[in-house]
Amino acid sequence: MRNSLKLLAPISLLTLAACSEATDSSSTTDEMSAPAAEEAGVNAAAASRAGAAPADTLVSEIPGAGDIPVTLPKMAYLFDYGFRLAGEAIAPLQQQHADMCEAQGPYACRIISLSRTGEEADEIHGELQLAVASDKARGFGALLSAAAESADAEAFRANIQGEDLSKSIVDTEARLRSRIALRDRLMQVLETRKGKVEELVEAERQVAAVNEEIDQARSWLKEQQGRVAFSRMTLTYESAAPGGSFFKPVKGALGSLGSIFGTIFAFLIVIGAIVGPLVLAVLGIRYMGRRMNRGVSAAEA
Repeated sequence: MRNSLKLLAPISLLTLAACSEATDSSSTTDEMSAPAAEEAGVNAAAASRAGAAPADTLVSEIPGAGDIPVTLPKMAYLFDYGFRLAGEAIAPLQQQHADMCEAQGPYACRIISLSRTGEEADEIHGELQLAVASDKARGFGALLSAAAESADAEAFRANIQGEDLSKSIVDTEARLRSRIALRDRLMQVLETRKGKVEELVEAERQVAAVNEEIDQARSWLKEQQGRVAFSRMTLTYESAAPGGSFFKPVKGALGSLGSIFGTIFAFLIVIGAIVGPLVLAVLGIRYMGRRMNRGVSAAEA
């Protein structure tokens, strides 16, 4: 028993020594971590004072950041499509395009005019004018072209032109506001009834003239806004010459000859109208001279 106690004594001493070293090391670590944390906090505060703020904080501090107003141009577009196909197929295709427009509804597409001229199959010419909502005009034009292609029509023209009406609309609105302000001032003069009779009469005349200008400005502004809201679309239909491209130059040459002969015949008519009376007058004078000579000869005899 005594021998075992002698053996356990050194082991317990070693264990106590190890525990004391661990406690000393943990206390040393805690003592070192506290100044490091304080230093890190100081550095962070210095960095924030130096301007190292987060990006979203900087953006939020800028007045009006991310809320910049953008004014888009007010454009008025003109679409022009031309189709060439057989003369007897022009009327059905033109009617199909008109039906497609009406199917869109009055707030998306409206028919402005529809015309078709010519009696012979190779001389038929048609035109269809539409007013299409600007945000749907380009897509609707693609649908019309697809329908024409299904009818074996050849698209020989496709143009898109745009006109910027922003300045004109802004100027019209500014003029309208100024005219309304002038009318209000003149109405105040009339309501207070201060001034001479001549001045009041002149003020009434000016009110009438200003009201007319206001009506004109409102009408012009409404027309411009309508051009921006609805794009003008023109569809042209032409009959293809029979037999393809061989007879087309021949037909053109014959048409040129007809115009040339017509010009020559018209020139002859003009010459005849001028020279004819002169020739008749000369012949009449000669005839009268001969009769007078015969009368004189008979009298002498």
